[in-house]
Amino acid sequence: MNFSRRDFLLASGVAGLSTFAIGKPGAAANSKLNIALVGVGGIAQWTNPWAFGHNIVAMCDVDEKRAAKAYAEYPGVPKFKDFRVMFDKMHKQIDAVVVNTPDHTHFPATMAAMERGIHVFVQKPATHDIWQSRTLLQAARHYGVVTQMGNQGHASEGIRLAKEWYDADVLGEVTEVVAWTNRKSLAIYNSAHIHETKKEEIPKGLDWDLWLGPAEFHHYSKWYAPGHWRWHFDFGSGALGDIGCHTLDTAIWALGLGMPTKIDIDFHGGGDKPSSLVTYHFPARGNKPAVKVKWYEGVTEAPVDIDLPAPKPGGESEGGLIMFGSKQTFYHYDMRPNNVKLLMPSEEWREFRKTLPKRTIPRIKGGIQDDWARGITDGTTPCSNFEISTQLTEMILLGVVAQRAGHSIEWDEAGMTVPGHPEYAKWIKQPVREGWSYGESFWA
Repeated sequence: MNFSRRDFLLASGVAGLSTFAIGKPGAAANSKLNIALVGVGGIAQWTNPWAFGHNIVAMCDVDEKRAAKAYAEYPGVPKFKDFRVMFDKMHKQIDAVVVNTPDHTHFPATMAAMERGIHVFVQKPATHDIWQSRTLLQAARHYGVVTQMGNQGHASEGIRLAKEWYDADVLGEVTEVVAWTNRKSLAIYNSAHIHETKKEEIPKGLDWDLWLGPAEFHHYSKWYAPGHWRWHFDFGSGALGDIGCHTLDTAIWALGLGMPTKIDIDFHGGGDKPSSLVTYHFPARGNKPAVKVKWYEGVTEAPVDIDLPAPKPGGESEGGLIMFGSKQTFYHYDMRPNNVKLLMPSEEWREFRKTLPKRTIPRIKGGIQDDWARGITDGTTPCSNFEISTQLTEMILLGVVAQRAGHSIEWDEAGMTVPGHPEYAKWIKQPVREGWSYGESFWA
C-alpha cells in the first residue's frame, strides 16, 4: 500500500492541527512551526518533504501544472501564485518560509518574508548578485529572524572533520585547493555561446511574468523554464552557483579564507558548451599563507597529477575537492563532504582514525532544515545562517562575474567593485523591474 505525505500526516493527526502563529521572532521549544512554501515543483519536490512534519499553512508557485502534485496533497491549504500577495494576506499566520525558486527570485522572496518578521530557509546560492547578498545579511540582523541557506553539506560530519583536522594542524599549511564538477559551464554566454531562445507559447498554468519576477523581460522559451534557467545568467549562476556552493564550502569554511582579491578565468572544451577553470586568489591571513583555490567545470576525473584512489570502477566522479597541505592531503569525492579522507596508505589511515583530533565543533542532529527549525524553536544558531553563508555566496557570485567578464578580475571587497571595470557594476548589483525593488533602505 502506498502512502502519500498527506496520508501519513492525516494518520498521525498532524494535518488536522489548527493553524496558529508562534510568537516572532522566536518560538516555543518543540513547537510545530507554521510554514509557507514558495516553490513546490521542481527541486522543491525533494527539499520540501522535510517541512511536512510541521504545519503547512500556505503554498505558492507560479506554475500550476508543476505544483499540482503537492497542491493535491493539501487541498485545504491556501494557494498563491505571487508570494508578495501571500505574505500580505497571511504573514500573521506564517512563522517561517522555505524558498525553493530559481536563483533570481531568492532575494525578493527572502526580503519580503524578513520584512514581516518571518524566518527564512532559502536555497543556494541565497542571492543572484553580491549586493543582494550583503543586503540580506543586513536585513537579517535588522529584523532578528532566523536564517539558513540550503547548502546541505554544511550540516555534515565531513565538513566538521575537515575543519577540526586543519585546526589541529593535521594538514599543515594549505596553499592550494582543487575542486571540480562534471557539470559543464553552460552559463558561459559571451554572445557566441548563448543558446538561441526563440519565442514560444507560454505553457498553460504558468504565470510567466511572475516567473520572471525582478529579471529583465524575456519572451518565454523552454530554454529558460522549467529546467534550463540555471544556465542563463539572467536567472541562474551556472555550475558554479549550483554545485560550487556545496563543494567549495568545505575549504572556504575550514581554512577561514575570507574573500579573494583576484579571480582568474580560463575556458576549455569549446563548442557551444564551453567549460571553465576559475582560480580564486586568497591573501594570507595572519601567519597563515595565501591560498589558491581552483574550480574546474566539465571534468569527470580529479584534475591533478597525483595518485588519488578511484571513487568507483571506471574512475569517473561527479566531482570532488582536494586540499594540499604541507603535512597531509585531504580529499573527498562528489559534491559534498560525505566521505572525507586523507591521502595515505590504508594501514596508516586506519591508525589515524583510531586517534582522531578532539571534536571541537558541535554536530548537527538531522539535516540542515532541522537545524534551521531548531534555531526558531530552541534558539540555537543554525550552521549556515546568513552570518556564515554570506561570504560563501559572495565568493561564488564573484566567480560568476569573472565568468561573465571572460577574463581575470581583481576585487575591491570594501568598495564592492571590480577596479578598472565600472561596466561590471550591473552584475554586482543587477537592475530590477518595477515593483521588485527590496533592501534599498539599508544603503541609504
